[in-house]
Amino acid sequence: MERLKNEFLAELAQGLVNHQEKEAILKEYDAHLDELFNGLYKIENESELRDQVYSRFGTPEEIAAMWRDELSVTPSNMKWLFIAVNILFFGGGSALTLAHNLLDWDWLTTLWIQLTSFPILIALIYLFFWALLGYEIGRGFGHQGKKLMKRTFLLVLIPNITLMVLTVFRIIPREWFSPLLTETFIGICILFTLLLYPVCLISYRWGKKASI
Repeated sequence: MERLKNEFLAELAQGLVNHQEKEAILKEYDAHLDELFNGLYKIENESELRDQVYSRFGTPEEIAAMWRDELSVTPSNMKWLFIAVNILFFGGGSALTLAHNLLDWDWLTTLWIQLTSFPILIALIYLFFWALLGYEIGRGFGHQGKKLMKRTFLLVLIPNITLMVLTVFRIIPREWFSPLLTETFIGICILFTLLLYPVCLISYRWGKKASI
């Protein structure tokens, strides 16, 4: 098993060439190989062991190619993509709120009533967005994505905090959000805001595992 592991890591190192995260990648696969071999200790045939390794992780050439491809997706692009999507959510919601309060359109009132009838659904959809953020960063950047996830999380959270402050200090009239802004919904918002980072972190780890 040790010889097979060393061969696998040597081929992977050769495929990674001058990848900036080469040492960290090799260290990570070293640990994963040890974990896999611990569960395959009954298999003595080296060819069968190699097939099990390739089935689980892919060949060293495939892994190296995957990591080289990921260099084309820059952290900056990923960060600004999620920031833009979040701004789109807030922009769409703000436009709908303003239109509902300033325009006397029956269809718009009906749409508003329908959307505000299920506040928990709105919160769950938004929570899913944050889970997707963590997962995609984990899958796209692996072990090097944690700092990116934290920076992106803080930047994407700015519109949320801004809206809360504006509402709490009544700079935005609370009546505009009626009947959505109830005590129950405020409690849900606070709870879900507290859950955002744990959800993001768990999803990041899930995405990181899926990248292997």
